[in-house]
Amino acid sequence: MPHDSLTHIAPDGAAATAPTSDDPLWQRWQALRAEHPHLHARDAAARLGVSELELVACNPGSHRLDGDWGAVIAGLREVGPVLALTRNHGVVIEKTGPVEDVDIYPEHQMGQVVGEHVDLRLFLRHWVHGYAVSDATPSGRRESLQVFDAAGVAVHKVHCVKATNPAGWAALMDTHAAAPSAIEIPAPEPPTAPTPDADIDTAGLRAAWLGMSSTHDFFGLLRRFGVERRQALRLAGADLAQQVAANSYRPVLELARDSGLPIMLFVGNHGCVQIHTGPVHRVETVGQWFNVLDPDFNLHLWQPAVTDAWLVRKPTERGTVTSLECYDDAGEMLLQCFGKRQDDGSESPHWRELVGLATGVEDVGEVGA
Repeated sequence: MPHDSLTHIAPDGAAATAPTSDDPLWQRWQALRAEHPHLHARDAAARLGVSELELVACNPGSHRLDGDWGAVIAGLREVGPVLALTRNHGVVIEKTGPVEDVDIYPEHQMGQVVGEHVDLRLFLRHWVHGYAVSDATPSGRRESLQVFDAAGVAVHKVHCVKATNPAGWAALMDTHAAAPSAIEIPAPEPPTAPTPDADIDTAGLRAAWLGMSSTHDFFGLLRRFGVERRQALRLAGADLAQQVAANSYRPVLELARDSGLPIMLFVGNHGCVQIHTGPVHRVETVGQWFNVLDPDFNLHLWQPAVTDAWLVRKPTERGTVTSLECYDDAGEMLLQCFGKRQDDGSESPHWRELVGLATGVEDVGEVGA
C-alpha cells in the first residue's frame, strides 16, 4: 500500500504532460518516476537523498505560499469537499469532505478544524513551508496544498477531489502565492537524552495522573515531571497503563468493524493531528499494510513500524477514558484509538468491552474503582 494513497484524487480527464525544467533534481526525479511510476514523493525523496520539501519545490508546477496558514485553512471552507491527509512515518489518515468550522489562535500558533469529515488540531509553529502543487500524473493532473516543517517533512496535505470547486481552489492558491525563495534545511538537532527512570518522581507522577480532570491535562503532566510519554506509561502502574500486544490495533479495528461501534482514531505528527470519528467498515491487509478502505475515510498502517502498544486509562470529570496507543521503537506515538464518547461525554461501556477483548485485559473499568 502506498505511503500517501491518492485513490480519491480525481484526474481532470486526459493524461497530463509534466512541465519541463532544467533543474537537475527535477530531471533526476522524472527519471526515477519513469522507472517507478507509482513511487510517491516521500519515498522518491529518500531515494534521491533530499527532503520531500525540496522535491516539491523543484516541481515547475509548484508555487510557494505566503505562510498565512489561518487564512489558507479558513479559505478552504469555500472550495467544497477536499481530501485532508496527515501522516507520520508509520500511519497515514485520509478524510474526504468539506472543511467546516475553523478556529485559529495566533497568539498560541495553534488552530483547529472541526467537522463531521475533516477534524484537525493544528500546531502552526511547525508549518514553515507551503506549496500549491499542480502535479502531472499518467491519470491526469492533481492539485494539492502541501505544508512542511523546517526539516522539510510534510505535516499536512490537502488534495482536490472531483467535487472540489476548481475556480475557488485556484483563487485561494493565487491569493496566497508568494515569490520563490531559497530553501535552507537546518542540520538536525541531536536528540535530548531522557531523564533516567531513577530521577523521575514516580509517586508524584502517579498522584498527578490520578488527579487529572481532563485528558488534556496529560501533556502538562509530562512537562511537569520531565518524563517522556512512553516512559510515563512504564512508570505509572498497570492500573493506569498496561503494555499489550504490539498488533492490538488489528483486533480493535476488526471488532469495531464487526460490531459497528463508532470509534475515534488519532493520527498525527508535531504539526497536525487528524481525527476520524465514526464506524469502520472495510478492513484489509495488503502486504505489510493494514488498511481501512471506506468511501470517505482511509487509514494505512505500515505494520513493521509499530513495535509496542499500551492500554492507557486517564481519569476525567466524566469518568475514565481508555485508549490504545501504538508506538515505534523510538517512542513516537503513531496511532491512538478511543471509543466515541456518549452524549453525556462519558465513555461507552461497549468500547471498554471491545478494547478489553482485543487486548486480553480482563478488567477495563474506572480507575480506582
